Amino acid sequence: MKAMCKKASAVLKNIFGYGIMICLFTGGFTFFGYVAALVIGGQTAADICAFIYKTIIPCIIKVSTVMVLLGLLAMYLNGEVALTSQKKKSAEPKSRA
Repeated sequence: MKAMCKKASAVLKNIFGYGIMICLFTGGFTFFGYVAALVIGGQTAADICAFIYKTIIPCIIKVSTVMVLLGLLAMYLNGEVALTSQKKKSAEPKSRA
């Protein structure tokens, strides 16, 4: 069971990595759309900005949310517990000198 969780975690981490990378690059490319709109000006620029804002940005947000959930699932399948309020205990006691 543990080996299967590790394999599933590895697959989910790959999907998470590529998905977040695509979201970041897509978000970066929207910058160039806004710059092009700034250079063009007028109603065309408003149409470009409205398209980016109403179509591309919501898709990026939805996909990145799903990718974050996959990343968290991969962490927990791998046995990593990062989002807890408990402190980790160190293996060796601290000596007071």
